[in-house]
Amino acid sequence: MSSPPATRRSPRAAAASQTGVVTLQQVAERAGVSPSTVSRILNGTAVVSPDKQKAVADAIAELGFVPNPVARGLAGGRTLSVGVVTQAIDSPFYGGALRGIEDTLQPAGYMPLFASGQWDALAEKQCVDVLRSRRVDGLIVLTGRMSDSALEAVAAGLPVVITGRRLVAPGLFSLDFDDEAGARMAAEHLLQLGHRRIAFIRGDPLHPDAQARERGFRAALSAAGVPVDEALVLDGNYLEESGLHSVERLLETGPGFTAIFASNDQMGVGAALALYRRGLRIPQDVSLIGFDDLPSSAYSVPPLTSVRQPIYELGKLAAAAMLELLAGRSPDVALPPPLLVVRESTAAA
Repeated sequence: MSSPPATRRSPRAAAASQTGVVTLQQVAERAGVSPSTVSRILNGTAVVSPDKQKAVADAIAELGFVPNPVARGLAGGRTLSVGVVTQAIDSPFYGGALRGIEDTLQPAGYMPLFASGQWDALAEKQCVDVLRSRRVDGLIVLTGRMSDSALEAVAAGLPVVITGRRLVAPGLFSLDFDDEAGARMAAEHLLQLGHRRIAFIRGDPLHPDAQARERGFRAALSAAGVPVDEALVLDGNYLEESGLHSVERLLETGPGFTAIFASNDQMGVGAALALYRRGLRIPQDVSLIGFDDLPSSAYSVPPLTSVRQPIYELGKLAAAAMLELLAGRSPDVALPPPLLVVRESTAAA
């Protein structure tokens, strides 16, 4: 019984089987069309017969051809990548935003490149310079400490989306959350429960969102005719350990209080640990409220009352705004207003 005749392959196809890399030229040879026709079909710009489209599709499937988006982007003057400057890659807050960015950019054919600025203006500037050297098509900056003027200068040559501040400049779109209104809601909730001795753990005063949350706290107490006891205003830095240490110091030397408003959930977790170590129960002895409504806050003990900032949606909207800028359009997106999520960590005074 004779063997079937061997399938003839071109030298290019044979080389592909050896290297594992299939080129557009090889797809064209297999489909019996020109490389430019394959390219136009891949880009969706070809006007060809269904038979040719099928031949190209069959050749792609047979050879295992994977289009190179970077090469295609470079041909159009783009790299199909977007730089993202976050502040801490491992942050439970920024992690949700990064996932939202990724989930929005990738289906559109763009790859995010992440860099962490660690809340340092110089480090953020270095991240921006590195990402620009990689020829990213646009830049998303999640909050941070770079000055408005520095961001405006970057936007003069590259589309920029910034979160956490209000800024208007050519080539730049800012996406801001109403932190002041959210903080006011949190403080009003405690006031409505009858609390008057409210400790407040503020974030880094250099952060615009921390400043806004403190304004909201003070505005709520002022409107209720409750004076702010400055001895109950505690310094924090948005990390768990600062919530722990600030409440420990307050318990050792400070005046009495019946509730704590932590400017973010991470500091709220630290505050809860300090109370636990002193044998104080939440909410029976001290009510506790946070800000951000991290996914883990619903599973803390007790579940934490918090102001919801839509972290994942923040990332998705920032990426959607970037895609609009890249398409030459003005973004028309906005974050939803803050929402108070009441759980078991707050109770009547």
